[in-house]
Amino acid sequence: MEIKHFVIIITLFLSFSCSKEPQKLREIKASQININDSLSQVTEIENFIKPKRDYIKSDLNKVLCYNPEYLSKKAINLNTALGNLMADIVYEQVNPIFHERTQKDIDFVLLNYGGIRATIPEGNVTTRTAYEVMPFENSIEVVELPYEAILKIADYLIKNKKAHPVSKQFHLEISPTDAIRNYTIKGEIPNKNQTYNVATSDYLLSGGDNMEFFKDSIQTTSLDYLIRKAMIDYFAKQDTLKTATDKRLYLYK
Repeated sequence: MEIKHFVIIITLFLSFSCSKEPQKLREIKASQININDSLSQVTEIENFIKPKRDYIKSDLNKVLCYNPEYLSKKAINLNTALGNLMADIVYEQVNPIFHERTQKDIDFVLLNYGGIRATIPEGNVTTRTAYEVMPFENSIEVVELPYEAILKIADYLIKNKKAHPVSKQFHLEISPTDAIRNYTIKGEIPNKNQTYNVATSDYLLSGGDNMEFFKDSIQTTSLDYLIRKAMIDYFAKQDTLKTATDKRLYLYK
């Protein structure tokens, strides 16, 4: 009987001890620590980082070529000198690689206007310049497209009304009423019995900027080559940049 009473007492004790009210948050204390020059450096960390930082700065500031005039992304009738330069760079750098792998040539390059993130001022062009213009890790893809997709590209460019960079092999003139005035690829009207190899970015390949026509691809060739790296390699081969606006993509008003 005593054992029974003992068990009951222990059970009641445990029940009451476990039935505490849930704890509630009553107060929050916070403090702000400003990160500025007043904070002392940790010598060991600074000594470890400095050589790497100096190397990166030296590499970014390396002069690659000279730019004789300011290049902006401001469009004149859907055409920009900077956009033309970028698309032509991709074609020149990538076509030899693509041809070596496939024994085919790229027909033209199509990039996106929003991918141009900075201007190129007059003066020395450095590695940093390429990082500023193209800070994204976008790689170059070559997409084989059917004739129908080539027509969709023209329709997209007419409706979108942005100066998307295209290489000089591509020529689309648009009338004031949004009709096609002239449309050629490598000097010829698109052929319904032909497919076309278009170099673009992995971002656009996945439908970025609503370029859904890339999803009609017959096949894709990945080149493991960043657009920014193509720019750096091209700049390094030049003495002075040469580029201008033209009528490869042009809207008459």
